[in-house]
Order: sequence, then structure tokens, then C-alpha cells
Amino acid sequence: MDSKLRQWQLDIERIWQAPAPDWREAARLADVMARTSPEVLLRHAAAQALPILRHAAAETGDPEITEAARRRLGIIREVLHTLTAPRFGRRDIPVKTLTPGERYRQLLGLPLDRRLTATEIHRAYKRVAKTAHPDAGGSAHEFQALSAAREALMKER
Repeated sequence: MDSKLRQWQLDIERIWQAPAPDWREAARLADVMARTSPEVLLRHAAAQALPILRHAAAETGDPEITEAARRRLGIIREVLHTLTAPRFGRRDIPVKTLTPGERYRQLLGLPLDRRLTATEIHRAYKRVAKTAHPDAGGSAHEFQALSAAREALMKER
């Protein structure tokens, strides 16, 4: 699939560098990416860019539409660059999948290697909840996950 991503990147670059971009070709390419890309980020970027690219293909004279289309094409271009850029220093070491208990411990910032007391779990929960609570700038989803982690670790004890 890397070859397909690189080909799409070359096609987008060609359209991007052109003095008068071919918006019809850009819309066709975004449509293909939105339907067939295995990368979720690329599918979303292409799907969001598709309406304005089609609009720019239909009305080539409006500068506001072409500017918006150019911005959306730039987003697709950045996503493709991120996906195809070499990652130096990364090795293909298999990542150990964590058990739910280990994920809960990580979420609360607790050690993975020893038995925990109820006081340790409660203190860790309070510490993390100060920033995760919606009233403190966190999200409701994050806070609910944190509460679920505390409950699961307390039951596990």
C-alpha cells in the first residue's frame, strides 16, 4: 500500500504545483482516497475535501472557492506527507498489548509490577481527576474512563 500512497502523493503534488490546478482531477483523486484508503486519517481528510473540490471544479472563476479548495488540498497533502515520511529511530519491535488491568494502571499512573492498596488507587485517582474532570478542562469521556479504571482496580484488589 506504500506504493499507492506514494503515487497519490505525487499526483497531489503535481496538482498543487500547477499554476492553474485541475480541480476535476483533484476531486477524482480525493474520491478514490476517501473510498479505498486503508488509512483512516487520509479517508477523513479526503472525504471532507471532496465537496469543496467538486465545487471548485464546477465553478472555476470564484477566488474564494478556489482558495478553500486549495486549503483542503493542502490538508490532504500534509496527511500524505505524514503517512509516507520515513520514521527514523523506530524499529519494528512488536508492541506488547496491555491487559485491561495494566491499561487502568497506566491511566492512573500506577506501577504495573506490584499489588496496590486501596489508598494508593484512591490517591492516584484524585491526582489525575484534578485535570481530567470536565470542570477542570478535561473531557467527560476522559473522566468516565478514569472513573471506570478506579472502579475496576478497586474490585480487582
